[in-house]
Amino acid sequence: MIFDQHRGRLSAETHQSLQLIVNGACADLEKGLPGVTVVVVGKDGQELFASAAGKRGYGSAEPMTLESVYWVASCTKMIVGVACMQLVEQGRLELDNVAQVERLCPELKTVRVLQSDGALVKKTAGITLRMLLTHTAGFGYSFFNEKLRDYSRPTGYDEFSGYMYDMLQPLVHQPGEAWEYGINIDWAGILVERVTGVSLNDYMHQYIFEPLGLKDISMFPTSSMKERLAYMHVRLLDDSLSRYDHILRRPLVVTGDSEIADCFNSGGAGIFAKPQEYCQILAVLLNDGISPTTGAQILSRASVGEMFRNQIHELPNFGRQGIPAAKPDLTNSIPDIYPVSRDKKQGWGLTFMLTGGTTGRSAGTAHWAGLPNLWWWCDREKGVAGIICSQVLPFVDKQVLQLWAQVESRIYDALE
Repeated sequence: MIFDQHRGRLSAETHQSLQLIVNGACADLEKGLPGVTVVVVGKDGQELFASAAGKRGYGSAEPMTLESVYWVASCTKMIVGVACMQLVEQGRLELDNVAQVERLCPELKTVRVLQSDGALVKKTAGITLRMLLTHTAGFGYSFFNEKLRDYSRPTGYDEFSGYMYDMLQPLVHQPGEAWEYGINIDWAGILVERVTGVSLNDYMHQYIFEPLGLKDISMFPTSSMKERLAYMHVRLLDDSLSRYDHILRRPLVVTGDSEIADCFNSGGAGIFAKPQEYCQILAVLLNDGISPTTGAQILSRASVGEMFRNQIHELPNFGRQGIPAAKPDLTNSIPDIYPVSRDKKQGWGLTFMLTGGTTGRSAGTAHWAGLPNLWWWCDREKGVAGIICSQVLPFVDKQVLQLWAQVESRIYDALE
């Protein structure tokens, strides 16, 4: 069933209950959430619910508002997937062309594979764009993979440094042999840059953000966006909160064309955005590639369908393999990426997970997250999408997960 976009508006009672949920998440000033934003949209791009609660930061007197700007971290990946599929439609990129990838990114021709004993061996297969978009190319993240973390010591890899150096990592699996969450989509973004000859940020502005009329979304925030940037936080072992320096710092401090040009455009985690604007991109996916608000066609219906098709049928339990807290200041351990009953398969499309759940979402719903606990979902079958935004580390904060489940469940209950 697709929700009727006119009859599906939320009642005043539902709005009130959702507002109570959001406000409640920020009620405990010491051990709750410092501030959050929640936005939910329908297929027509109109907001079913939009609210901010709490403060811009722990100890701050400034309220969090709908104008607040968040580092959306890995929520960036979906947008880079859209950019890649635009270029696939144009024939400028191919999903399964190893030779093309190695020509544009010769670094991927010679990259080696890290073994458990710290040795490096040659890879046995080529890397494709599809592998990069499905996290099967073999790259990892040093904060999610202990082997990679230990290999990089004593200097360490910092995937948020703003330097290309930190993308020149070895693989942790042979290409195509396993699902491993990592810098794969950073490399997809590099492919976009090298085939187009422009920066990833400039490409997304010209072909995604501007056609959608978006002003407050960028890899290099404007001065106005910086003035509204939500503070970063860390939750300590006793559940109390503390402010934390921003971990994607370089794009926030570079000035001038030459400094900006030298800063790495992270396709895996580089975007800052106002949540309402992010949701307009989700509305494009709900609407088969066409913006319901500006009418701009961003993708073909077939490309959106391909993004939402499970690409890794051979790995139905990839999310159940568990992810360790290799860097506990950044992430908690993750036993199951998105728990569903064992008889339900987990799928992965082009840049995001596909799964149903207990909230009322459809089986093929797309969703993914950002490191400082942002979570989005996009249910094409039922015509609804949304995002829950915070800026709290480490990843997989139980309070944000609870807020997400409560909001999503209440939305589906109301629309049904």
